[in-house]
Amino acid sequence: MNYEDILYAAVDGIATITINRPEVRNAIRPRTYEELTAAMHIAADDPTVGVVVLTGAGDKAFCSGGDIRDQQARVPEVGRKHMRRLFALSSVIRMMDKPVIAKVRGYCVGGGNEINLFCDMTIASEDAKFGQTGPRVGSVPIWGACQLLARYVGERKAREILYTCRLYTAQQALDMGLINDVVKAEDLDGAVDSLCQEILDKSPQSIRIAKLALNAGSDQEFYSSFFPNSELLASIYGNPENMEGITAFLEKRKPEYRKYRTSRA
Repeated sequence: MNYEDILYAAVDGIATITINRPEVRNAIRPRTYEELTAAMHIAADDPTVGVVVLTGAGDKAFCSGGDIRDQQARVPEVGRKHMRRLFALSSVIRMMDKPVIAKVRGYCVGGGNEINLFCDMTIASEDAKFGQTGPRVGSVPIWGACQLLARYVGERKAREILYTCRLYTAQQALDMGLINDVVKAEDLDGAVDSLCQEILDKSPQSIRIAKLALNAGSDQEFYSSFFPNSELLASIYGNPENMEGITAFLEKRKPEYRKYRTSRA
């Protein structure tokens, strides 16, 4: 595949995959998902790679989620194809027998935070921001946040994050258990490399088994809920309430959802 949206490099046992759309805060469109999936497969199949680093280009964002412009034309049949695309990416991240480390600068929100959840570990710079955006833009984070977030931060906090769409600082994310470490921006590359070197010094077959064992419980929750919920989400794509969130975002205004809470008596 000729990459347009990402960069891929493998050096000295570390594969680095970079979402390369800084002009839109590394928002991901269909091609981005497909390129990320292809690159993850390359890293997974490369016997010289022991750890994968996933990051975003520039200093504004790791990933700001799905590209809202792409969602303007999303209807149920397009949404179902989109769900299969999501599943392919999350599956290769979780099923590869190598740790995937998220290196986060700036915004890590929406689908970007769900990608963060699929990674094994996360190190963030002090200026990072984390959160979900689904109900703000007429969607639902059923790709991973509804299944995995509570495992990291507890169910009460997960409900707060999902329902309110608040943004949280890197320190808040660390305190709630969402990420592993926070460092100064100028120290981020070094901190991630140091973690990679620690991993590369360990037995690859032991890490392989440990990752599969750690994922076993959450895999059951994720796979059993993703498919029915993806159909539910796809079924609302393009309806007025869904489009209100998308239109409001593009028009840079606050969405008007209160009108959808009306008496039907």
